[in-house]
Amino acid sequence: MTDPATSGAARPSRLVVLAGPTAVGKGTVAAAVRRHHPDVWISVSATTRPPRPGEQDGVHYLFVDEAEFDRLVAEDQLLEWAVVHGVHRYGTPRGPVEAALAAGRPAMLEIDLQGARQVRRTMPDALFVFLKPPSWEELVRRLVGRGTESDEERERRLVTAKAELAAEDEFDVTIVNHEVHDAADQLVALMTLGRASDAD
Repeated sequence: MTDPATSGAARPSRLVVLAGPTAVGKGTVAAAVRRHHPDVWISVSATTRPPRPGEQDGVHYLFVDEAEFDRLVAEDQLLEWAVVHGVHRYGTPRGPVEAALAAGRPAMLEIDLQGARQVRRTMPDALFVFLKPPSWEELVRRLVGRGTESDEERERRLVTAKAELAAEDEFDVTIVNHEVHDAADQLVALMTLGRASDAD
């Protein structure tokens, strides 16, 4: 097999898919990876929900209206998409993911459970990582402490979270999010290990 270090062309990378229950800290862990490991490419999801305070378009999400999301779906420009919590739609633009993998960059999707299931069907060779809270009580504390949802939305998210936690066995690896930087380091280590294995 050709050694990627001496080959002129970049070898395609393996996609890592990070998912887990609502409020487990997926976005926070992904942000830590982005901040401390700039070599890792992280997909920016499109969503129809409005920005939360401090969120920037094109950085945290691509904020689009319903008509634009319809266009992306109709033109097959999304690798996966789903209605989350029965309200807003989220999806992963296909083109940037394929370009990052073709360039040989470590690449990661941070998505919800529905999206991860779709990606498993379309890209079964990806590594699927489940981010788990230390306990149910801690998950509730994080969701309440966020203060970004109404009481009604918070209750809806907690119902969703119980179902999402039951899906852990569908994933290849579980990381418990005790501390953000530790979880981020574990995630990056999995990417490095995967690339080393590909080179064997």
